[in-house]
Amino acid sequence: MSRPLPLYRLLALAGRPLVFGVFRLQAHGKENIPAHGFVLAANHVSNFDPWPLGLPIYPRFLRFMAKSELFWWPLGPIITAGGAFKVRRGLADVEAIETAVELVKAGEIVVMFPEGTRQKKGLAKKHQPRPHTGAARIAWEAGAPLVPTAIKGTDRLSRLATLRVAYGEPIEAAEDTRATTERLMDEIRRLYESL
Repeated sequence: MSRPLPLYRLLALAGRPLVFGVFRLQAHGKENIPAHGFVLAANHVSNFDPWPLGLPIYPRFLRFMAKSELFWWPLGPIITAGGAFKVRRGLADVEAIETAVELVKAGEIVVMFPEGTRQKKGLAKKHQPRPHTGAARIAWEAGAPLVPTAIKGTDRLSRLATLRVAYGEPIEAAEDTRATTERLMDEIRRLYESL
């Protein structure tokens, strides 16, 4: 299990007053976080989601798949230092899946947004949110649990909304990744409604 990179540590320390102070983050279910590697699967409403997902369980180091379009200079080196690795959306990106599996096997936390994109936007989107089986596949191949997670409030930052996150009980991934994904999404929805 690796330690957070210096930039990740800096962002975590700098973000604490904002996330816990200004946005009054409330985190539930931290006792459900496994001590070893796992896949954290969450709903996705804002580019700000990583902070409230990661800060309650810091110093654990979150690793993110990020769309390859974000890896341009100078943003690419910054998000890489922040724990991200590339995925080519819309393609069967075998390399990204293999990287994620190896990270989980090494004890890391790989964050996945099963819907693959943010849920709400004012503009028409090329990629509409619908559940993908990648999180279940990574957990199955790594022999690791899935932790369903719900986040609420990051789509209302301008209103200083209270941020809420709930980490659910781990789900064992099955070879039938479609069925596992359905169970996962049901649990994420249940957790979201509880917030």
